Amino acid sequence: MDAITAHRSTALLTDRYELTMLQAALRSGAAHRRSVFEVFTRRLPNGRRYGVVAGTGRVLDAVENFRFTGPQLDWLADQRVVDDATLRFLADYRFTGDIHGYPEGEVYFPGSPLLTVEGTFAEAVILETLVLSILNFDSAIAAAASRMTAAAGSRPVIEMGARRAHELAAVSAARAAYIAGFSATSDLEAGFTHGIPTTGTAAHAFTLLHDSERDAFTAQVESMGRGTTLLIDTYDLAEAVRTAVEVAGPDLGAVRIDSGDLTLLAHRVRRQLDDLGAHKTRIIVTSDLDEYAIAALAAAPVDGYGVGTNLVTGSGHPTCAMVYKLVAREAVPGGPLVPVAKRSAGGKTSTGGLKWAARRPDEDGVAEAEVVGIGPVPAQLEPHLLHVPLVRGGEVVGREPLEAARERHLRSRAGLPMSATQLSKGEPVIVTELLSGATAAG
Repeated sequence: MDAITAHRSTALLTDRYELTMLQAALRSGAAHRRSVFEVFTRRLPNGRRYGVVAGTGRVLDAVENFRFTGPQLDWLADQRVVDDATLRFLADYRFTGDIHGYPEGEVYFPGSPLLTVEGTFAEAVILETLVLSILNFDSAIAAAASRMTAAAGSRPVIEMGARRAHELAAVSAARAAYIAGFSATSDLEAGFTHGIPTTGTAAHAFTLLHDSERDAFTAQVESMGRGTTLLIDTYDLAEAVRTAVEVAGPDLGAVRIDSGDLTLLAHRVRRQLDDLGAHKTRIIVTSDLDEYAIAALAAAPVDGYGVGTNLVTGSGHPTCAMVYKLVAREAVPGGPLVPVAKRSAGGKTSTGGLKWAARRPDEDGVAEAEVVGIGPVPAQLEPHLLHVPLVRGGEVVGREPLEAARERHLRSRAGLPMSATQLSKGEPVIVTELLSGATAAG
């Protein structure tokens, strides 16, 4: 379970206006109308060619734990946030509706109906802020991570951004990065909570603590074994490589470079390691890497990367601009759902109606369009539908191991046109088509 939801109610991780809307709807009698809310984004971050869904599993945990405790209700009453009738509703609140959407690890595009929440207006509207908080952050991290792992190819990438983010956001970032192909994390809470492999050996402080670099390397090897990774850029790099091999022998696991011209230094270190007989010693590089730096190191003799700041900040795009909009509701109690949509100026429009989504492949099996529709699904698209059930009647049915999301992402990304993983700026790699008379969102 997520590090936040394992320890506390999620009910106040929301905006005040969610509860004031609820109060007004209870008074008007519209609160119990069957309603459909949809999560989507009108556009991808500038230059990105696809997005990545992450955080769905955390959303399921958060919905399960969306319960108002006695102290929370007392505080709402003391602050006069809502009236007594609304407090009574919140005291018994349980989400009893249905949720379906894109499974975690799947890619998405502008207008993709990523998550659909069906229930009464009252029980669905107050989930808005929490759902968006999770999906916007986790998906931003996963998108950045996907670009980094695509640039890295077969070389492993380690997540090490805990010290650059809020302590709990760092755990979520590690989870999202793992879904998008990162091999491990430095964050122990992420390992404990989500089962992600953890890794880490020593920082410059460990070398500086000792009277000499040799003393530091000796202490580390004696403690952690010859397969450890020695940090070699505290003083003189060439001297450190010689000392490292003298101390650990040719079976030294790896050396790490954390500063300087990484391409040049990696070539020098590889040549020196080979000259010393340490042919199997790997070279790991860190130091403010992003997808562009990783791509630039493709021809360098590097065996793995460690990424921190640029990963946990979404590599310049820390949110996905996802929104949670009412797209359908009952016109009369027990009646059919009718589409509703925002039509204001400025591009912030939406498309009404309960939607399905499919990814249409070309004759070679490569994705060519994201098809979003309302009403019957064309027979030829049924094998390619994207939505899966996540919650039925208030019960979570879509929880899955993190490995399943990780494997799904690799398959989904591999099914896109080859240009999807190019780092040059461009439009979404496939178009979004809307059927049944719908028009593009935004």
